[in-house]
Amino acid sequence: MSQKIEGVPPPAVRSTGPVGGHVAPAGADRSGPVEATQAGDSLRLTGEATGLQALQRELSAAPAVDSARVAEVRQAVESGSYRIDPARIADRMLEMDRLLG
Repeated sequence: MSQKIEGVPPPAVRSTGPVGGHVAPAGADRSGPVEATQAGDSLRLTGEATGLQALQRELSAAPAVDSARVAEVRQAVESGSYRIDPARIADRMLEMDRLLG
């Protein structure tokens, strides 16, 4: 049985070989560091990215829990003066949904 294939030949395959053309021989020690090639690229952060980095550093240094606020709420609950405002909670939930959506 024979088949005739017609059409456009496939595009040339680009090599994904090693950078710089250096290939380690089979069985060679590959546990050492790979030498970097000379790069002409550079990176410059925008003002927004720099601000985000500063914010990240600030938040990572801050405590995860506001102990003073926890003590304040605990005291209000124990004394019976802690008041729940369902309308305010609903408004804040809707606002968060709007910001996320």
